[in-house]
Amino acid sequence: MVILGVFFLLPVIAALFLSLTDYDLYALADIHNLRFIALNNYIELLHRPLFWSALGHTLYFVAVGVPLSMLVSLGAALLLNSPLARCKPFFRTALFAPVVTTVVAVAVVWRYLFNTKYGLINVALSWVGIHPVDWLGDPHWAMPAIILFAVWKNFGYNMIIFLAGLQAIPVELYEAARIDGASFWQQFRHITLPMLGPTLLMVGILTVSGYFQLFAEPYVMTEGGPLESTTSVLYMMYDEGFKWWNMGSASAIAFLLFIIMFVVTVLMLRLGRRGEEA
Repeated sequence: MVILGVFFLLPVIAALFLSLTDYDLYALADIHNLRFIALNNYIELLHRPLFWSALGHTLYFVAVGVPLSMLVSLGAALLLNSPLARCKPFFRTALFAPVVTTVVAVAVVWRYLFNTKYGLINVALSWVGIHPVDWLGDPHWAMPAIILFAVWKNFGYNMIIFLAGLQAIPVELYEAARIDGASFWQQFRHITLPMLGPTLLMVGILTVSGYFQLFAEPYVMTEGGPLESTTSVLYMMYDEGFKWWNMGSASAIAFLLFIIMFVVTVLMLRLGRRGEEA
């Protein structure tokens, strides 16, 4: 409790206090310049177009990336759990490896893959007659490129959780379904999905929470561009706090993001409970 209080609770309380002040570079030089401004930071943020733009980019990333990541994770888990699969430990380790790899290192590699002239992705597209795409330089393609990278980077973590959930489903249920003539899709729909309900809810909440905190990918690959098309809420918080030294405004962004994540999590929990009751 002491460790949690010192390294978690106190910093959170301090950040909440900072969000109610105009703490910036001048206050950092002389604490007497610090002023208590109540909710002015929050009000100003809600009137800034950049904040709403960053929030829109973040919601787009979450809305597209979370379902795609969960779909890929579940598909990989089903393949690994299949009795026909071979070398399961090898593939389980290989698919999980991106999760424990440094984001900056793999992001640099993916920047070369997305290179307009020499990237392997555009080379592959040229083989089927598609002109090169400026993946990281076009505002329309920059965020989809980051989503693709993020899904590849993170799906292995959810895959391991799904795999554990699949292995906990009694084999007798599938045997009984096969005897009754159920197809693979019918088994998946009436046995696998219902039995994975709690796991799906937990993975969904964890993935949504992680994807709302989008920062490292655009920071390394696009630096928030082009034309701020990949600037997320967390990236904006970084700029406010460590580029412009507006610590009060940065803290306010952090707590607004926390409120949004809290509301989304509560809604997901309620929907999950309604699904269980139904």
